Amino acid sequence: MMEGQQLPLFERKGDQGAFGPPVARPEMTLTRDSSLAAIVGGFHDHMVRQGYTENTIRAFLSDLRILTRYLGSGRAIGTISTKDLDDFLTYLRYYRGKPCSPKSYARRVTTLKALFSWLAEQEIIPRDPAAPIPQEQASSPLPHILYADQVQRLLNTTPRLMEDSEDPDPRPHMLVSLLLKTGIKKGEAMRIHLTHIDLSDPQGPALYIRYASPRQRHKERKLRLPDDFAQTLAQYCNRYQPQERLFECTARNLEYVLQDVAEQADLPQGVSFEMLRWTAAVQDYRAGMDPDKLRQKLGLSEITWRDTLRKIKMLAGPAL
Repeated sequence: MMEGQQLPLFERKGDQGAFGPPVARPEMTLTRDSSLAAIVGGFHDHMVRQGYTENTIRAFLSDLRILTRYLGSGRAIGTISTKDLDDFLTYLRYYRGKPCSPKSYARRVTTLKALFSWLAEQEIIPRDPAAPIPQEQASSPLPHILYADQVQRLLNTTPRLMEDSEDPDPRPHMLVSLLLKTGIKKGEAMRIHLTHIDLSDPQGPALYIRYASPRQRHKERKLRLPDDFAQTLAQYCNRYQPQERLFECTARNLEYVLQDVAEQADLPQGVSFEMLRWTAAVQDYRAGMDPDKLRQKLGLSEITWRDTLRKIKMLAGPAL
């Protein structure tokens, strides 16, 4: 079969290069003699079953389409060596004729490692030829976090707003304390339903992070809420009267809330969802939380976690 006839495993739909929704097919029997095209098809199905995000699947398939064109779609997977992969990466950097940014290069190394690690774990190949390849990190700036004294200023400000005699507002305290305790994303905060909050244990209020999409169910988790959350929620519900979701406003409204709190706490750099998420992660790491437990708390895949943990360690570590 000609190479061009096997590529529909990866072909684009339409002119925009958009892949359709990933759908797992029945498991195929793969061996070291299976073609690279068949292996990538099996890896696609594995990613779907493991709950990889659609963006990750799209990116990995794009990278593997380039590998398939370079090595040949009919190449037996068991014949691919570390030298073949090194030559491929050299081709990407210097000979392909298209720019390969540090970020794209780092992701393509990750793609190779993910594919061949899976093949070795499944004993489809006897050893992992991508293991000796160094995992390069794309240079990206460290995220901004709040320092300990800034966190304290923030947490001194929000209760004061909640207890204001003229216009008491519990929303800033609930939002800030929620984000600092759980480290959830903005989108996750916006999807919280009142039924996702469990106050049955006064000593351990909890929040369930839920996803409607089956592909994102691996991100679902149960998180501990601040100890005073029940009291804060009661005041919040009394004022805002939410019916279904905890925050029945736009995400932009909540960003304005954080902006206002930052001004009143004298934090000129501002406060954002992302900043509070990173701050929560660094606090947990410094407190001795097991890294894998922290990964699960943040709802991250093992692949995404590699770079995230590196940054958390740098932010949490001592000054050099």
